[in-house]
Amino acid sequence: MLTPAELVGLIEAVAKGDQAAFERLYAATRAKLYGVVLRILRRQDLAEEVIQETYVKIWNGAGRFDPALSSPITWMASIARNRAIDIVRKKSETSIEEEPQAMEVAADSPDPLARREMTEELKRLLECIGRLEPDRQRLVLLAYYNGWSREQLAEKFAAPVNTVKTWLRRSMLDIRECLGL
Repeated sequence: MLTPAELVGLIEAVAKGDQAAFERLYAATRAKLYGVVLRILRRQDLAEEVIQETYVKIWNGAGRFDPALSSPITWMASIARNRAIDIVRKKSETSIEEEPQAMEVAADSPDPLARREMTEELKRLLECIGRLEPDRQRLVLLAYYNGWSREQLAEKFAAPVNTVKTWLRRSMLDIRECLGL
């Protein structure tokens, strides 16, 4: 994985229409973004389609990226995540019974194969999430790993939406502090 500074440089080059930079950016980030999308959609065909759409949006929107607002990978992952969530919501409107696993509770830990392939960065992140209270762990995983909306979380945790927002914000601040960000 490239450093955040290298990714910023690639995005800046992509904003100027540099196809070679786009190819490097794609090669460096595709696996991570695909993982984010696949976790939400749970279908390879849809995940591949969303990844294509994501990189088109990255190509078209690279000039709007501001490194002062977020890290490059966070910016790209949110584009991918938001598109995947849109698809889950669209499918949910038709029939949740067709894809019941879309609403499953997040697992407490990744499967053994995924754990073997984890990067050090991901291990640190999971360690920090593990320091949260069990309910906050589930809340963060459901929100950011499974793509649940605040309204869905409020219903699941029997709490007002604003309380869920506060819990998420505080949990993310604790995780950032743990990671030294």
